Amino acid sequence: MKIRSLKTAGMAVAAALALASPLAAAETTLRAITAFQPGTTFAKPFEDFVSKVNAQGEGVLKIEVIGGPEAMPPFEIGNALRNGIVDIANTTAVFHASLVPEGVAMTLATRPMSELRENGGYALMNQLHEDKARIHWLGRLTQGINYHIYLNEAPEGSKLDGLKLRSVPVYQAFFKDLGATPMQTAPGEVYTALERGVIDGYGWPSIGVFDLGWQDKTGARVNPGFYQVETGLYLSLKTWQSLSEEQQAFLSDLMIETESSSSLVQDLAEAEKAKQIEAGIEMIDLDADAATEFGALAQESGWKPILATSPEHGAKLRELFAD
Repeated sequence: MKIRSLKTAGMAVAAALALASPLAAAETTLRAITAFQPGTTFAKPFEDFVSKVNAQGEGVLKIEVIGGPEAMPPFEIGNALRNGIVDIANTTAVFHASLVPEGVAMTLATRPMSELRENGGYALMNQLHEDKARIHWLGRLTQGINYHIYLNEAPEGSKLDGLKLRSVPVYQAFFKDLGATPMQTAPGEVYTALERGVIDGYGWPSIGVFDLGWQDKTGARVNPGFYQVETGLYLSLKTWQSLSEEQQAFLSDLMIETESSSSLVQDLAEAEKAKQIEAGIEMIDLDADAATEFGALAQESGWKPILATSPEHGAKLRELFAD
C-alpha cells in the first residue's frame, strides 16, 4: 500500500508540474525588435499592437521591445528571426528579400489582406517564409499607403527620364524603366545629397517625409503613387511553434483585427499631403493617360524580377495578390 501511495503521489506531482509548464500556466514574453525608429510613422502601428497585446494578453502573452534600428540593422532582422535571436519583429519583407525573394510581392499587392486571407495568398506567402527562412508571417500592419517620387524641384513637362533618383531594390527596376538613374543612398544621407545635387529626388511613401526633415529640400511630389508600403509582423518559426494554440489564436485574432483597421493609416496620408502642400511641396498630377501608363509600367517592372527569380511561385502570387 505504501509503494502504491508513493507511486500515486509521484504521478500527482508529475501532473502538477505538467500543468505548471510555462505555456500552460504562465504568460510567455516575446522579445521584439523594430526596423523603424520608435515614435516615427511606421513604428506607431507596431507600438499600438504591442500595447494591445500587453493590455489584453495578461497571463497569456507579453511583448518586450528590446530595440530598434540602433540595436539591430534592419537588413539583419530576417536572419535574427530565422536563428531565433529575436521572437517577433516589426519589419518589411523587402528587408529580408535575400531569404524570401517572393516577399516583395507584398509591396506590389493591389488586393487587401482580407481578400488574401480568403483566396490563399496569405497561406502561400506564409508557407514560403516558413520553408525558406523559418519565419512565420503573422500579418500586415499597413495597407493602402503608396510610394511617390519626390523631387527637389518640379520637372519640365512632368518628364522623369534622365533624373537621378534615390532608390531601394523594390522599385529600382521601375525607376530604370522610367528612364531615371537609380542611386543607392542611405536615408541619413538623402538630405545632403539633395542639397548638393547628387540626387534630383527620391522614392518614399506618402507619409513620413517630415520624420526625416526632407521637406526642406523637396520641391515637388509626383502623383499618382505606386506600389504599397508593406510593414508587418514576423515571428521566428521556432517561437511560433512553441506557443500554445491559445497563444497562437490570440496573436492571430488580434492581427486580423488590426488589419481590418489598418486602412485608417490612409487618413494620415491625406493629412500629410495637406501638410506637404503647406510646406511648399508642389503636387505634380499626371494626366489620366500618363497616370494609367505610369501605373502599368510600375506593375510590370515590379513583377519582372519576381517572375525571373521564382517562375512558379511568382506567377501564382501575381494571380492571387494583384487585380
